Amino acid sequence: MSTKIVIKRNTYFDSVSLMSLSTKANQIEGVEQAFIAMATQMNKEVLANVGLITPELEEAKNSDLMIVIKAASPELAEVAFEAIEELFIKKDSAVGGTALKYPTIESAVKNMTAANLAVISVNGAFAAREARKALENNLHVMMFSDNVSVEDEIELKKIAHERGLLMMGPDCGTAIIGNMALCFANKVRKGNIGIVGASGTGSQEISVRIHDFGGGISQLIGTGGRDLSERVGGVMMLDAMKALNEDEATKVIVLISKPPAKSVEQKVLNEIKNMHKPVVVCFIGGTEEAVLEAGGHFAKTTKEAALKAVILSGIDESQIDKHPLNLPLIEEIKVKLKPEQKYIRGLFCGGTLCDEAMYLAMEKYDDVYSNIPKDPEYQLADIHISQAHTFIDFGDDGFTNGKPHPMIDPSSRIARFKQEAKDPAVGVIIMDFVLGYGSHEDPVGVMVPAIIEAKQAAEQEGRHLEIVGYVLGTDLDTPSVQEQLDKLVSAGVTYASSNTNAGLLARGFVEKGV
Repeated sequence: MSTKIVIKRNTYFDSVSLMSLSTKANQIEGVEQAFIAMATQMNKEVLANVGLITPELEEAKNSDLMIVIKAASPELAEVAFEAIEELFIKKDSAVGGTALKYPTIESAVKNMTAANLAVISVNGAFAAREARKALENNLHVMMFSDNVSVEDEIELKKIAHERGLLMMGPDCGTAIIGNMALCFANKVRKGNIGIVGASGTGSQEISVRIHDFGGGISQLIGTGGRDLSERVGGVMMLDAMKALNEDEATKVIVLISKPPAKSVEQKVLNEIKNMHKPVVVCFIGGTEEAVLEAGGHFAKTTKEAALKAVILSGIDESQIDKHPLNLPLIEEIKVKLKPEQKYIRGLFCGGTLCDEAMYLAMEKYDDVYSNIPKDPEYQLADIHISQAHTFIDFGDDGFTNGKPHPMIDPSSRIARFKQEAKDPAVGVIIMDFVLGYGSHEDPVGVMVPAIIEAKQAAEQEGRHLEIVGYVLGTDLDTPSVQEQLDKLVSAGVTYASSNTNAGLLARGFVEKGV
C-alpha cells in the first residue's frame, strides 16, 4: 500500500467544491482512499483518526490545500494524482473562461459593484468573519458553512436585521433568489409562491412539489436550521416573511421547518396576523389549532403544504394531479411480508424528509427511534445500530463530521443499507434520492448494485425485502426525475411520488393485524 501526499501552498477552494472533488477522487480506479481538503485543524484531526496524518501535513497552514491518496502501489497513487489534477482543471473550465476570481470579499465588492449577495462556504472557524465582512459591505449573505457558534449566528443576524439584509444560515443549504438556485436546490419554474425554510431538503421538497402541481417559485429564502431555536429566536424567518410580504412577485408564502421552539413558533404565528398575503405553515409535528387562530393555513405534510399553496396561488384544483396514495399496493405488499418482518428502516439524506417520514410512522407505532428525535427517550443508544423502527438522517453531524454530505457522497448510507437489508425483522427500507445543484450526479445509479444484491439475498433466504424510493427533483433537473425513476423500477424498487407518500406507504406495508 502506498500513500501520496501533496500540499499546495496558499491554494483555496470552498468546501462544497472540495467535497465534490473528494467524492469523484474516491471513485478513481486503484484508489483505496482519497482526501482533498483545506489544512484546517479539524481536517487534520480527521486524517489523524484514519491514520493518514504526517509531520508534513501537521505543519500545513489553514490556507494550504491537502491532497492525500492511498493506493495499492506508488504507480497507482501517481496515476490517481494526475486524475485528480484533471478534476481540478475541469472544475475551473466549468465556470467559463470569463469567470473572475478575487482573493477577498473587499476586492470582489470593489470590482463587482452590482453584486448584492455573498455565498459563504469556508471552514466554520472562519465563516463568521467572512460573513461579517460581507454584511458590512451591504451584501446579503447565504452561509453554507456549518460549525459556526450560536453566539456568532445571533450577532450576524442582528447586524443583518439592522441593515435590512438577509443572513441565511449558518448551515443554510438551499435558496432560490431571483430564479437563481444556490447550493443544494432544484430547477423549478418561476412563479408567485415564496418559501421561507429553516430546512434545506424540506424547502427543496416543497419547491419541487409546487412545480409538480403546476406552480412556481418567486423566492426561496433559507434561514439555517437553528433559526427557530430558543436562543436565535427566529430572526431570519421573521425578516424573510416581512420581505416576501412586500415582494410584488410573491402572492402566497409557505413556511417550512422541523419542530421549532414553542416560544419562537408563537412569534412566527403572531407575525402572520400582520401579513396581507396567505401563509401556509408546515412545521413538522405541529398542531393545526394555533396556525388557524393566527390566520394561517395549516399543512401537516410537505405535500399538503405545496398543494394548498398552488391552489391559493390561483391554480384550478381540478387540473392538478394530486398523486393519490396507492392503497391496493399496500395490501399487496403486506401479504408478502412474514409476521416477523415488522419494522421500517428509514435511511435519509435529508433531515426534514427523515423527520416527516418518522412523524408519519409515530402516528401508528410507539417504538420509533432515530439519531434526530425530538424526544430524547427515542434517541438511538448507538447511531450505528438500529432499534425497532429506525429513521436515520445521514446528513446529521454524527455522520458528516469531516466527511462529505450524503447528498454528495452516499458511501455511508450504502454501507448502512447493506447492514439493514440483512436484518430478518426488517419489512421495508425507505430512502430518498435528492437531485439538484451540488448533489451526486446519479444518486439512484450509485445505489442500484447494492439494492439488487440485497433483494436477491433476501429472496434466497425465502423473504421479501420491500424497498421504497423517493426521488426529490423535477423534470428540469439533470438527471431528470424520470431517468432516476426508471433505474429504481429496473432494480425492483417501489417508488413514491412524494416524500409524504413514501412515508405513508412504508408504515402501511408493515402494519400487522389489519
